Amino acid sequence: MTPAPAAHVRELHDRLRRFMDDHVYPIEVAVHAFREHPETRWKEYPPLDELKAKARAAGLWNLFLPDSEHGAGLSNLDYAPLAETMGRVDFASELFNCSAPDTGNMETLARYGTPAQQAEWLTPLLRGEIRSAFAMTEPAVASSDAANIEARIERDGDSYVVNGRKWWTSNAPHPRCALFIFMGKTDPTASRYAQQSMILVPANAPGVKMLRPLSVFGYEDAPHGHGEVEFRDVRVPRKNILLGEGRGFEIAQGRLGPGRIHHCMRLIGLAQRALEAMCRRAKSRVAFGLQLSDQGVVRDMIARSACEIDQARLLTLAAAEKMDRDGNKVARDLISMIKIVAPAMAQRIIDRAMQVFGGAGVCQDHFLARAFSHARQIRLADGPDEVHVMTLARQLVKRYASVTESHGPAARP
Repeated sequence: MTPAPAAHVRELHDRLRRFMDDHVYPIEVAVHAFREHPETRWKEYPPLDELKAKARAAGLWNLFLPDSEHGAGLSNLDYAPLAETMGRVDFASELFNCSAPDTGNMETLARYGTPAQQAEWLTPLLRGEIRSAFAMTEPAVASSDAANIEARIERDGDSYVVNGRKWWTSNAPHPRCALFIFMGKTDPTASRYAQQSMILVPANAPGVKMLRPLSVFGYEDAPHGHGEVEFRDVRVPRKNILLGEGRGFEIAQGRLGPGRIHHCMRLIGLAQRALEAMCRRAKSRVAFGLQLSDQGVVRDMIARSACEIDQARLLTLAAAEKMDRDGNKVARDLISMIKIVAPAMAQRIIDRAMQVFGGAGVCQDHFLARAFSHARQIRLADGPDEVHVMTLARQLVKRYASVTESHGPAARP
């Protein structure tokens, strides 16, 4: 059974909800209007900096980091309901310095960076002064298998020379993006999982070129966006390598575990908001002489959605608790399970909400169309569904295939 949150976590959550009510929901329409206007699309909405300062003053800052030296000292289980609340509005997490990919990059620097790397990059990220990007996926190869990545990181004296083309590099178009964590091959002749390394590349380094932002169902997600970026003969100092050559996969696994579950936490909040909107819409509309809320098919959609959200929420909390208790590696099966379950769940429920809203649900008057595009995108981010299914099934077969049948309780993942 998942334990109840401690008193200080409940109090923090109450503060977060009040902040959302007082400051975030009221400006949601204005933020998106600003970001969708041609003249301001790739600029930051000016009031957001003021709100970030208020969030920081209220102690609602860097909540995702478990280390109390840098963050709020929350466990993954503590953080889950907070991330769910932030996830209800697509830009909310950035107000609390809890948005991807900065969160994963900060965790990477905190865990694997040298003191000098942390001073140069982690400190300004923790303060929210800069943004960052994670350059891993490539257009020329099936990047669901990271061993396919072809980008190169080649040593040349006291420097490394970086070459490659990356895409779906979130935050790359952002006006404050100052750092890329770049994954590429340092030794193509090494064993399969020792070829890759990660290196810190300043965004203003000569040879770094933002080619274009990529849209998701027409949404560019400005001003952070998802960029296609060219790295051509980019020279960076040897001290910028993370952890050492050949450690890229090790870093990626350490980085992606928490990031995957954070996506799921936020998606549960988004699905919950869609359910609430569906209920309000169903109660306010009449068709064929009955309120939509009295139509059997709509009631079925609402009831099933509530069940599916709670199932995903409990699985997320179970994964978070196991990560806290046993570590990310031991919890990898549960992390894979929730990454399979939560994005597909959110996509289904948002789709049902759009159906209840009718034509209004698929246009810019409501948050649902944007939410649907986000949920669909997360089924690919941090590993597509099929990779998690394959990995989970392999682990389950390995665990149970050689076990003698017993009538006792099966071991939990």
